[in-house]
Amino acid sequence: MATVELRFSALPEHVRTARLVAAAVARRAGVDEAVLDEVRLAVGEACTRAVGLHQSSGITAPVKVLLIEEEKQFSIEVGDEAPRSAPGDKAPGSLGDDPDVDTEEDEMGLAVISGLVDDVEVTAGEHGGSIRMTWPTTPSAAMLS
Repeated sequence: MATVELRFSALPEHVRTARLVAAAVARRAGVDEAVLDEVRLAVGEACTRAVGLHQSSGITAPVKVLLIEEEKQFSIEVGDEAPRSAPGDKAPGSLGDDPDVDTEEDEMGLAVISGLVDDVEVTAGEHGGSIRMTWPTTPSAAMLS
């Protein structure tokens, strides 16, 4: 199992770099070429979401992206450190000044990711959250010979 870890400051201009790195590693891992645009878009959405959560919560820690190559699948996990509490038990300022707008944007981002990726797992808690997206891989011609 090979893993590439990418950490970047929670700034929108770094999201493009994360997308490019994710696509390159996904290609090398054996993700189908036809799916690479979906990988780029999904990673862009997940990273943009994490950057927004960090900025609205005043978190200076970097956004973390794990690119995990396993035997028959490739996973990308985008993690943030923005605390979230149970619905209805929201701490003031935990998702910005206007929780309705932030929640709506968050849900829209998750809907886009779910539309792009069949296998998505979202976790969130008081110490942050993560989005794990998984795609199947096919062995490359070099691996077959």
